Amino acid sequence: MTTSEHDEESPLRILFVGLNYEPESAGIGPYTSGMARGLAQRGHDVRVITSYPHYPQWKVRDGYRGLGMHEVLGGARVHRVRHYVPPRPATPRRILMEAAFGVRALASAWVDPDVVVAVSPALISSAMISARTRRQRQPRLVTWVQDIYTLGAAQTGESRVTRLVREVERRLLQRSDRVVVIHDRFRAYLHGHLDISTRVDVVRNWTHVEPAPTMDRIAVRRRHGWADDDVVVLHAGNMGAKQGLENVVHAARVAANTGSRVRFVLMGDGLRRQALEALDPSPRLEFLNPLPDGAFQEALGAADILLVNELPGLTEMSVPSKLTTYWVTGRPVVAAVDESSTTAEEISTSGAGLVVPPAAPERLVAEIEALAADPGRYAELAAAGHRFAECTLREATSVDAFEAVLRSVVNEESGARAGRPISGPP
Repeated sequence: MTTSEHDEESPLRILFVGLNYEPESAGIGPYTSGMARGLAQRGHDVRVITSYPHYPQWKVRDGYRGLGMHEVLGGARVHRVRHYVPPRPATPRRILMEAAFGVRALASAWVDPDVVVAVSPALISSAMISARTRRQRQPRLVTWVQDIYTLGAAQTGESRVTRLVREVERRLLQRSDRVVVIHDRFRAYLHGHLDISTRVDVVRNWTHVEPAPTMDRIAVRRRHGWADDDVVVLHAGNMGAKQGLENVVHAARVAANTGSRVRFVLMGDGLRRQALEALDPSPRLEFLNPLPDGAFQEALGAADILLVNELPGLTEMSVPSKLTTYWVTGRPVVAAVDESSTTAEEISTSGAGLVVPPAAPERLVAEIEALAADPGRYAELAAAGHRFAECTLREATSVDAFEAVLRSVVNEESGARAGRPISGPP
């Protein structure tokens, strides 16, 4: 079937190419796998080229062997390829990893897709995929931007590579037939700062976990060693550089020194975990290994407050994926982030939490104590998060919107490639 023969009812042949996929439960893996599954359930022929699961541990999980493997997950046919995974993804090693994945992805069978969805991150492999689709004129290319690389390089202090990253990212997005981002501020940045003329559509990420079923909250807390009068503040997910979790370690020390009831829990894994554990320990700080589904939701629901923490200066780089999980728990969120950040805007839009300055541990403890002592405000913030998840962050809504983008791109007349805008910025 040629591109011009598609109509609004015929199924599409869709190929996703991205580093992260289920069973990874942190970061962008749940969204790529959820979108692929959702489109397959709508009758589309969905294939995926991805890596062996390795995030956030930066180590291939036990049980995944060989140079490649095939699976069918949720109706999508998944081809996994093995490649170099650095134990510590500093920029040069990460570039090498993405290039290695790109080589394996290019060498894999594509089975004549109508549209390729390149998931960025990873930038380098996405750029390689872009070059292949450009040479062949078909299939169409949609780049799905979960994080903006240029901002990541600039805001985490890696200035030596910022110019190179900016140029690679700009060319990738300019050569795409369509770009999909997860937030309006991403779209504004791409048009205003990277001078992208390709059309950019916004499709929000969604809440990809279910709230914990009815549970004995006191029993869960006691199982984790949390006292009944502890104010448990839990941070879930990756422990990397941009999370700036040293602030939490310092805040736990403040809590211990002042006799506060606040207890911080860092649950998950990542490159900074070992270094964080090596800092001056505090009796008001605990590290938890990643938990499986069910136990994970129970831990969130048993906490009192859920935490987002970012390095100072991170303003536009990303929307923390943990927020879409937090909103469904019935717990308020405290975000130690820049007030001009995308994260702070999400907190304000949802009405489900409060923002405190980053890298201000005394202020963080004081604001948490004030919230815990105000039952009315606590209940108001918790209810707002649940409403926001129900009204704004539904998976079906996001899949419908993404499907509409893919159909629009496939049905457009050919020839709108090579950096020319398809229909201009919306």
